[in-house]
Amino acid sequence: MPVALSAIRDELLPGLFDVRGEYERIPTQYSRIFETRNSEMSVERSTQMRLLGLPQYKSEGSATMFDNNAGQRFTWNFVNQAVALGYAITREAIADNLYKTQFNPTNLGLRNSFAQFKEIVCANVLNNATTYNAQQGGDGVALLSTSHPYDLGVWANTPTVQLDLNESSLLTAQQTIPQTFVDEAGLRILATAEKLVVPQALQSVAHRLIFAELRPGTANNDPNVIPVVGGVTNRNGIKDYVVMNYLTSQTAWFVTTNIKGLILMQREPFETDMWVDNVTDNLLVKAYERYSVGTNDSRCIWGSTPSS
Repeated sequence: MPVALSAIRDELLPGLFDVRGEYERIPTQYSRIFETRNSEMSVERSTQMRLLGLPQYKSEGSATMFDNNAGQRFTWNFVNQAVALGYAITREAIADNLYKTQFNPTNLGLRNSFAQFKEIVCANVLNNATTYNAQQGGDGVALLSTSHPYDLGVWANTPTVQLDLNESSLLTAQQTIPQTFVDEAGLRILATAEKLVVPQALQSVAHRLIFAELRPGTANNDPNVIPVVGGVTNRNGIKDYVVMNYLTSQTAWFVTTNIKGLILMQREPFETDMWVDNVTDNLLVKAYERYSVGTNDSRCIWGSTPSS
């Protein structure tokens, strides 16, 4: 059924002092942690390669050790999906509406609807970070896992026992990332914590941890080292945080790293169209967008998902 006169009955009569429905929107959040890339195909793929490992000592007259194990290890898939929404409104509802400035029937917030949906889709990458997504592929385990495989064993980007967000757990994340993140051959890599990502409920905790001059939550006068401890020479610690309103857990928290891997693959940008149906005279309005969201390297993030 189209939006008809019965759906806007009070907008047909004089005397309304206000018509509500449009509100200030939450600023864009996903772009602070996701990298947007243009897509030209239905499915985009990214591969993870294993390069050379460490050399070995060679004694006089002995053969040189050859490492012939380099090659492809994992493939990450980005399957672009269409997002669409539309509505129909009668000719009479458009013509007889007395409050077009406050309630424009040809603009019922499609752009806002699509923007919020994209935020939800991006946040769901973190909301579902402990569940393996077979469609996306990758290394065969969830985004957050204690058993990411590499040639010599496994590495972790989440603690064995999930930790609440506090000074100790955040320092643990900052120190664990550069100490334990390795490439597919087992070589140490330049990995550092960069940004804290939290739900609304942890905003005050995050702010104190990062911006307090002294140690947060204690009576000690020691300086707060979280913003300056990076674990690698000339690399600073976490200096900022992002609140994501669409995180479903109010206790889970995440730390993004300097390694890029959270990606929004934009296949077709947001577009709108409208036309009049010749039979009914209804105005038809629709919007369309096509993209995919995911990761192509689990080293882009460290996270903890305590249940309470």
